[in-house]
Amino acid sequence: MELLQIAYFLLFLATLTWLLSTTFSSSSTSKKAPPNTNVPKVYPIIGSIFSIAANKHRRIHWISDILLSSPSSSTFTLRRSLGSRQIFTADPAVVHHILKSNFPTYHKGPTLHRALGDFLGDGIFNSDGSNWKFQRQLSSHEFNTRSLRNFVETVVDAELSNRLIPILSQRCETAITATCSCDLQDILQRFAFDNICKIAFGYDPQYLLPSLPTTTFAKAFDDATRISSERFNCAVPLVWKIKKILNIGSEKRLRTAVSEVRVLAKKIVDEKKRELEEKKTLQSVDLLSRFLVSGQNDESFVTDIVISFILAGRDTTSAALTWFFSLLANHPRVEEEVVGEVNQKNHADGSSVYDELKDMVYTHAALCESMRLYPPVPVDTKEAANDDVLPDGTFVKKGTRVAYHIFAMGRSEKIWGPDWAEFRPERWLRRDGEGKWAFVGVDPYSYTVFQAGPRVCLGKEMAFLQMKRIVAGILKEFRVVPAVAEGVVPEYTGYLTSLMKDHLCKGKTFMLRVGFEPTPFRTRTLIWRLRPTRPSQRFDVNP
Repeated sequence: MELLQIAYFLLFLATLTWLLSTTFSSSSTSKKAPPNTNVPKVYPIIGSIFSIAANKHRRIHWISDILLSSPSSSTFTLRRSLGSRQIFTADPAVVHHILKSNFPTYHKGPTLHRALGDFLGDGIFNSDGSNWKFQRQLSSHEFNTRSLRNFVETVVDAELSNRLIPILSQRCETAITATCSCDLQDILQRFAFDNICKIAFGYDPQYLLPSLPTTTFAKAFDDATRISSERFNCAVPLVWKIKKILNIGSEKRLRTAVSEVRVLAKKIVDEKKRELEEKKTLQSVDLLSRFLVSGQNDESFVTDIVISFILAGRDTTSAALTWFFSLLANHPRVEEEVVGEVNQKNHADGSSVYDELKDMVYTHAALCESMRLYPPVPVDTKEAANDDVLPDGTFVKKGTRVAYHIFAMGRSEKIWGPDWAEFRPERWLRRDGEGKWAFVGVDPYSYTVFQAGPRVCLGKEMAFLQMKRIVAGILKEFRVVPAVAEGVVPEYTGYLTSLMKDHLCKGKTFMLRVGFEPTPFRTRTLIWRLRPTRPSQRFDVNP
């Protein structure tokens, strides 16, 4: 072990010496700064490695700044080390090109697969070609109207009525005599995790319980997500590859985390196999059953599928709802509209929960508006299989990564107009002939929250149904109010999916203090306490 540490230290010294010598020898090039001061300086061999490292903690906002500050182009080429390049765009025409017009050229690619492979394996979000088509074709059966109706009227309703609302109510009752805190983002993740496991695998992990149990799986899943994302965005990929060979640092933690995640995923697969063996016919066929009865016997591959769907179902909807409740509390007019719509839908006409949710037009628009500003997935990346030229004239060499920046696109004045910073659900609505709100969609290549083209998100409608049901369930009984220190703005960050930054190493920051207080809308108030380590002065939304 000592020899390995010495070897790693010598490698570090050699790399540092090389970087410094290259920087000084290239000092003359730094005088030729581009007109746009947001664009990072480029040095021979090492590219923009210093800017990449300096902005590691705010990578999403940094690239967004560059894309949105250019008066002429919404496409930018980032020069990485050793001649590697990555193209970022916030141009809908370019997005249409890579997601639809020239779809065969742009795939996930080997770079992404190497970085995320230890965690996601060959799951649907990390695969291309026939492997991707097979998984998508089988998965599509789970998103028909019958499955969606069953999902919201049984799985979501049961989790809401039997777990989420009782937990929040219990804390309200406790708070009459004492202050009780909990992490709302964590609760929403638990809710979403139970839901995706039930509907996709027929398995109840019982993660959302009154005790809010701490599990090794949850921490391991978060660690695997974060480290895999850091791998993909690493300024010098050679660093993580060497650490993997030596099994040290973050790579050692990743190996441990992935092992923990696969223990649960394998348990889910094994239980489903036993269920299929014991019963000749199943009362309901879930996603995992479909894959197993399709003749797919590779246990590692099926485990990859389970992990991918947990990632999609657990983190995306919970992130979207966290930001939604935060925005709603700061915009009383929108809150009143949403609550009014929620209170109207109460089985008054004998309609089902599913039909009521489909008819919650204003809430749907408010969720779309929230995800425009705070998308659950901030950036999506493809890799060019062949040389290509983008609609704006940018040349793309084979093997180049091309990323459409969803976060930047949601804040683009070119797309949304001068009021882009306003949280205004009405931009998605119009009045019909009877004066009622009617939803008006936008170009999917301008609003890329759910991707577009052949790889458009299969779970889009399921996600909206789940989110609207949670919103309705909570707002019928509670008013969610963030108690935020003056001048503090919630901080958006992201790995494979987005988060409201919680500084896990220093304690929770997005806290929910539950108290009893009559309100014009409901009978109880949930007071949401936000305590970031440091205030974020930028990227806030106008009140």
